[in-house]
Amino acid sequence: MENNKKYKLGIDIGSTTVKIALLDENNAIVFSDYQRHFANIQGTLADLLEKAKAEAGPITIHPVITGSGGLTLANHLGVPFNQEVVSVADALLDYAPQTDVAIELGGEDAKIIYFKGGIDQRMNGICAGGTGSFIDQMASLLQTDASGLNEYAKNYHSIYPIAARCGVFAKTDIQPLINEGATKEDLAASIFQAVVNQTISGLACGKPIRGHVAFLGGPLHFLSELRMAFIRTLNLADDCIIAPDHSHLFAAVGSAMNYKEDVSFEIDTLIDKLRSKVKMDFEVARMEPLFADEEDYNRFRFRHNGACVNKGELGTYSGNCYMGIDAGSTTTKVALVGEDGTLLYSFYDNNNGSPLATSMRAIDEIYKLLPKEAHIVRSCSTGYGEALIKSALMLEEGEVETVSHFYAAEFFNPQVDCILDIGGQDMKCIKIKDKTVDGVQLNEACSSGCGSFIETFAKSLNYTVQDFAKAALFAEHPIDLGTRCTVFMNSKVKQAQKEGATVNDISAGLAYSVIKNALYKVIKLSDASDLGENIVVQGGTFYNDAVLRAFELVSGAKAIRPDIAGIMGAFGAALIARDNYEEGFESTTLPSKDVNELTYETQMARCGQCTNNCLLTINKFTGNRRFITGNRCEKGLGLKKNKENMPNLYEYKYNRIFGYEPLSIEEAKRGEIGVPRVLNMYENYPFWAVFFKELGYRVVLSPFTTRKIYEMGIETIPSESECYPAKISHGHVAWLIKKGVDFINQ
Repeated sequence: MENNKKYKLGIDIGSTTVKIALLDENNAIVFSDYQRHFANIQGTLADLLEKAKAEAGPITIHPVITGSGGLTLANHLGVPFNQEVVSVADALLDYAPQTDVAIELGGEDAKIIYFKGGIDQRMNGICAGGTGSFIDQMASLLQTDASGLNEYAKNYHSIYPIAARCGVFAKTDIQPLINEGATKEDLAASIFQAVVNQTISGLACGKPIRGHVAFLGGPLHFLSELRMAFIRTLNLADDCIIAPDHSHLFAAVGSAMNYKEDVSFEIDTLIDKLRSKVKMDFEVARMEPLFADEEDYNRFRFRHNGACVNKGELGTYSGNCYMGIDAGSTTTKVALVGEDGTLLYSFYDNNNGSPLATSMRAIDEIYKLLPKEAHIVRSCSTGYGEALIKSALMLEEGEVETVSHFYAAEFFNPQVDCILDIGGQDMKCIKIKDKTVDGVQLNEACSSGCGSFIETFAKSLNYTVQDFAKAALFAEHPIDLGTRCTVFMNSKVKQAQKEGATVNDISAGLAYSVIKNALYKVIKLSDASDLGENIVVQGGTFYNDAVLRAFELVSGAKAIRPDIAGIMGAFGAALIARDNYEEGFESTTLPSKDVNELTYETQMARCGQCTNNCLLTINKFTGNRRFITGNRCEKGLGLKKNKENMPNLYEYKYNRIFGYEPLSIEEAKRGEIGVPRVLNMYENYPFWAVFFKELGYRVVLSPFTTRKIYEMGIETIPSESECYPAKISHGHVAWLIKKGVDFINQ
């Protein structure tokens, strides 16, 4: 290839990747590539330009930058910037002019572009739910990556309803399903379907997606099953699907098409500028460092190394011992204690999608170490998977997390009056009064700033959790993320990355944010003194020294961090088992042989015994034992209700309201009128049923609400801010329209 030729260069700087496309005068792609930037945008772009130079030589380029992360860099480099949606539209009009609608998903961006009747462009705002970063977060829950998720989804059987507007809401849906034994195949397909529903309902906002549809962006390019989920939902014929081979590069290609003839660089000049690190201005607020210097950090460490539990050797122990298992949202913890509370064995590991399998592995290890003189006489489970673990391993008891944590905290400080626990997906503030739990505050649906968020962010920057935590300790300019939702924090972090923020600054900012979320969003403090005087902090997230330091700086309070902060739930459960043991009691916990031979399988089934039609997760264990979840009443468990023939008043009211017989088609002289079974119709339908019948109309009532009914109206929802009952109403109206009724009463 000749040197000194001029090429158009499109640069797409996204939230997670940098893409470049080198075009000739005919807009043919001469070179293209993409790479994750891991917050090092300038270095990654320089590497890609080096690759382009290696193939095309020392050429002259007309660069144009686009993408969510490109504006600030473009201004500092003196390179034209082209809006991302415009870039995508231009490339698509050149490649496939017959396109009616384009759907593009990126790392944190989602777009729908309508081409007929004038270009109508719709993008997500500051919420990254339902995008590539959302898919990455969900994949990490299943211990895989996005491509692994795609492979799982190829063999799915059932689809679960999962929230996609926000990753933390989705985790709240997914984690119980994992703990209850749902298959990875079904969960993967459900995640993709959630992305589809979020994109269509959140961006289309009432404008139907019809005709020739193009699928663009990395997630839709690399994840065939995600693309198929869109195709299924939109009922697209083969000749209406546009999926270009270079669909992930469309923004870069389109930006190159908008080049400026009077703006050119030698490619070496641009590389040199990037290698010398263009200094960015700070727009995101910064905070004080966590530690002034290493001496300050050493004093902190010395102060917190005092809260230690006595540890003993299991192999030399004799006497009774007690086991506690904490099946948490992302990890499983196991503790074995002696009569005096000595910790004989501890276990802490990721669930790897199955808290039961992880618990069995730990128990098997305990039995191998357990000497003949030692006996496990009582066991207790706690955490998200409490009931499953108790049933599968035949433990004596289960206890709620709050009580387990109190037992453990009291062991370290008998005067404890406040416990702050930050785990993988949950935050808890437990207030203690007179040695009993006086109040509990939880993070409910949002897990913003919890351990799993920090872990996911560390992985996105190619760091281990441990190294990411260390990076925060001596950061010079921690980012001020405030108290915000996870996806909003993501957006602010991305902005700071554009300004050249280091990984150290990001990690320290997240440490501050974790504490601010806990204190101001969960506990809703107005004054730090409201926390209490004897505070114990626990949970795996507090192993992070930066998080603990941030707590002290933000709250102005001192706390005890036990050396077993990550297994306090399991330790407390073991202490409960010890305190509840009665001499002569024979343990029911499965012995070593039975644990090794324990097999289990999971299947899904619809209950079908009432209109709820619950989707049951049935875990079958060795010995014909079963554990069933997903039921909303006793019927799903096979238990009888109303033994004394007590009336079901809910059922009576439902049938009384909707039990009116409509006119026959022959009798309905004025035609049919549809009534959606939604909202105030649950109270007012008797009036409308009689009113329209007297007027000579046949009343057609929409059916009981199902997921399919909701999905029928998903394209017509005009605003993402609509409440869920209002969204469901769209599906009922769509059902009536398909029935062909003459009128609809709303």
